[in-house]
This record gives sequence, structure tokens and C-alpha cells, in this order.
Amino acid sequence: MNDLRRVLTARLLAAAAALLTVVAGLGVRAVMSGETAKYAGDALYTVLVYALVVLVAPRVRPVRAALVAAGVSWAVELFQATGLPDAWGRRSGLVHLVLGSTFNPPDLFWYLVGAAVAALLHRVLRAGRTAAPGR
Repeated sequence: MNDLRRVLTARLLAAAAALLTVVAGLGVRAVMSGETAKYAGDALYTVLVYALVVLVAPRVRPVRAALVAAGVSWAVELFQATGLPDAWGRRSGLVHLVLGSTFNPPDLFWYLVGAAVAALLHRVLRAGRTAAPGR
């Protein structure tokens, strides 16, 4: 039963993190502009992917989740070089939000930043849960 509780707690925290990340991303775009907003959005995109990885696989270790999230983000960014996401995004706002539009090499760095921050936070939360009294 404790294992089931841990899985459900991890999924609940991951879902909350995903929701907070979307809110943070929209908030950054609402109050900031220029490169600061863009690169914060890039990092938050990967944090969102990270949260979704944990939601799907709640037992995943932070390093593996970070590698998957960064890998997905890099794959999407590299796919933008084909021009297809830009063309599809003109027809669908949702596609534009998920796939972006144009390839920008500095984005690759900011995806790594987002993955590293998410992994660090995940590690801290995991340590806190296992160190909590009565567990």
C-alpha cells in the first residue's frame, strides 16, 4: 500500500507541477518580453515535458527524466528546422504552442537548463519524502 501511495503522490505532484509550469509560462509571456521571456519559456517548456514524464512514469529517477525531457525538447527544436511545425502552426494555435515555429540554436541550451532545474527540484522533493518521519 505504501508503494501505491508513493506512486499516486508522485503523479499528483507531477500533475500539479505541470499545471504550475503552464501558468508560469503564460505568466512569463504576459509580464516579460524579448529574449528573457523567450528563453524562460524554453526552459519552462522542458520543465513541462519533465513533469509529464514523471506523470507517466512516477518511479523515474531524476537524471533519466531530465534526459528524456531534454531529448524530447531537442527533437522538437531540431524538427523545427524542417519548416513543418511553422506551416502546421499557422493552421493551429495548439500545434504552434506544442511544436513552436523556427529553429533557434540557443534554445537547445535553455532546454538543458530547464531539465537540470527540474531534476534538481525532483531530487530535493524525493529526498524530502524519504526523509520524512513515519515513512
